[in-house]
Amino acid sequence: MSSADSPNGVLPSDVIVLILARLPVKSLLRSKSVCKSWRTIVSEKHFVLLYSASSSDKTLVLLQIMEPTDNPSSFFSVDRFGHASRFSLDFLDDRVKVRASCHGLLCCSSIPTRGLYYVCNPMTRDFRLLPRSRERPFTRFHPDYEETLIGLTFDQSSWKFNVAVAGFYRPFGRRPREELVCAVFNSETNSWTRFVSSLYDEFTHMNRNQVVFSNYSLHWLTHTCSYVLVLDLRGQIWMKISLPEEIKAGGFRGRIYLLELDGSVSLVQILDVWMNVWNLKDYEKENWVLIDRVHLRCIWGFAASAFPVCLSSDTVFLATQRKILIYGRKNKVWKEVFSVGDNVGYPLWFSAHPFRSTLFPCDQEM
Repeated sequence: MSSADSPNGVLPSDVIVLILARLPVKSLLRSKSVCKSWRTIVSEKHFVLLYSASSSDKTLVLLQIMEPTDNPSSFFSVDRFGHASRFSLDFLDDRVKVRASCHGLLCCSSIPTRGLYYVCNPMTRDFRLLPRSRERPFTRFHPDYEETLIGLTFDQSSWKFNVAVAGFYRPFGRRPREELVCAVFNSETNSWTRFVSSLYDEFTHMNRNQVVFSNYSLHWLTHTCSYVLVLDLRGQIWMKISLPEEIKAGGFRGRIYLLELDGSVSLVQILDVWMNVWNLKDYEKENWVLIDRVHLRCIWGFAASAFPVCLSSDTVFLATQRKILIYGRKNKVWKEVFSVGDNVGYPLWFSAHPFRSTLFPCDQEM
């Protein structure tokens, strides 16, 4: 670097940008107080996008460790190296449950106040309280049918987000009707749109947790694991995607989980002593490709209670009752990266979500 490029030993601005883009979020936010120029750099949209791109391969698992009492939950983010960072959502001034994650943003529902939702960035502590999704109060005659499925989407180019809440209407004392009621929040209009579809299926707790945003649509796996349920947000219609032919031919045996891989839809099947990873390579043709096959002999003692919760190009995260395990897809090595004591009331897989640190805002009303 010549003196002309760096007068008086000052680094060029493009080099400073690259250095700042490699800092952890907490260090980056502290760096804004160094000088006015750094504060300007960190606040610019192109830097926010650059920071997101540089963190795209740094997949984390977000854990909400919930206590059986009314004590506030503890939140941790765990990376593949075993570094666990504790953070708080106390800036929401509410007891909340994390329901969905997308590009570093979280959708949380209020525990004491039903029907109240927040979208927040836990790293920057920005948040947005959404207007109520329904005006009618929640009673036993009008149950909270909208919370069966919850999904969050975020457009990195426009910084707009959507929240979808859906569920089956069930009159008091009766079986659910075959009517899927869905409400979609649009951050641009700050309003909800509601529509009803003739559809019925059941979902386990893991099915509800594992929602994937891809191709402008939200995806959930049903309880029967016979298909992937898709909400196309552009047309506000429900669709179905078939599972791989090999899984269907085997009678949908084993345990199947829905995860995201680099912006695409993937499946993890645990069958006997094997873990098979499938990726939806061609979305329109519903073409699934088997991209990994892993023997579980190294974790055989945990295999029956291990749940895949996060997937990246080089790592598979699995959660058990008390531990987080990772499998290195490149080095073929299993490792325990996080654990908790016996005093925790709920298993770790109960509220585990894929996550990565970003600077995306959510408090801007378009």
